[in-house]
Amino acid sequence: MLKDKIQKLATTYKEDTIKLRRHLHAHPELSFQEKNTVAFVEENLRSMGIDKIDPKANTGLVALIEGKNPSKKVISLRADMDALPITEANDVPYKSTNPGVMHACGHDVHTSSLLGTARILNEIKDDFEGTIKLLFQPGEEKVPGGASMMIDDKALDNPSPSAIMGQHVMPLIPVGKVGFRKGMYMASADELYLTVKGKGGHGAMPESLVDPVLISAHILVALQQVVSRKADPKTPSVLSFGKVQADGATNVIPDEVTIEGTFRTLDEDWRKKAHEQMIRIAKGIAEGMGGSVDFEVRKGYPFLKNEPLLTERCIQAAKAYLGDENVVDLDIWMAAEDFSYYTQEIDGCFYRLGTRNDARGIVSGVHTPTFDIDEDALGLSTGLMAWLALEELQFR
Repeated sequence: MLKDKIQKLATTYKEDTIKLRRHLHAHPELSFQEKNTVAFVEENLRSMGIDKIDPKANTGLVALIEGKNPSKKVISLRADMDALPITEANDVPYKSTNPGVMHACGHDVHTSSLLGTARILNEIKDDFEGTIKLLFQPGEEKVPGGASMMIDDKALDNPSPSAIMGQHVMPLIPVGKVGFRKGMYMASADELYLTVKGKGGHGAMPESLVDPVLISAHILVALQQVVSRKADPKTPSVLSFGKVQADGATNVIPDEVTIEGTFRTLDEDWRKKAHEQMIRIAKGIAEGMGGSVDFEVRKGYPFLKNEPLLTERCIQAAKAYLGDENVVDLDIWMAAEDFSYYTQEIDGCFYRLGTRNDARGIVSGVHTPTFDIDEDALGLSTGLMAWLALEELQFR
């Protein structure tokens, strides 16, 4: 059976995939700076005999694995390659050698897994019909997002896939398991930048000032009504402010205050309305108190929707590959992912790879300096993705 063949190859090449992951982990590169990473990916693809490779989005690439009758159907698989500006705290042989940069979100896992998947698929390309299109993309961690740049650079064209799949590490799920969710899964994410302006001066003479600190306090409290009183309660929304800077002192009121935050939701119409309401509320309060506010909304990634029928097929295929007990249901996740750009263009399925091992103390969350994975996940991830892709190629 083809499934048995894939599982055997995934096991055979597991240690090689781990070596790829460790090399990538030790040599992380920030968003849109992945020159060495993409060169490493291309070198490994060519060593496998995969030579239909096109550079995309400066530090990304697309590669094709053609089976029999390659034009019959095309499925795309995606991995992101960038790291984060975090100093690694793990004491491991493959610790980051790039100070202040770390693969703290598992993109080293995604890239090495897709390389392992490519190796499996290329080895069995005489066993399937159609084409597998591999997308190795830059810059998932930084707006505007490498996915949008890959799309702009025609990564989904010539040939055009009917569907795309991507996987992401999940330290909340035990190693050996994977998670799926049909429909709405991850939120849109926008960055908010406010500059509240007033007239500063001595804190003992408030009557002669326009206090931007007080104005900012009123704005911060009032803006929460956008979520609590303006949003449909059935539409998940999050509004958080993580940075407020007033460069004054105990007795000095500054001329201005800067505020930074994020807004996330799962509805594009409401997203636009919320932006408008936040700006209107902030400006009204600032002007009513004698000051002013500059309010910038930097639009980030759209919401991520897993196409229900495609995702259901992937769930059933994963159960056939791993067993029912190793496929779990996911809840809505209010984090954001630029894979969402692909799901706005074609059918997509974005699923989670379990990497947690409590017994070994591998429990840290992503975007932390102690994030790591149980590398047994790399014996599962490569074969599962190959199996999902081939099952979808066969679907009429």
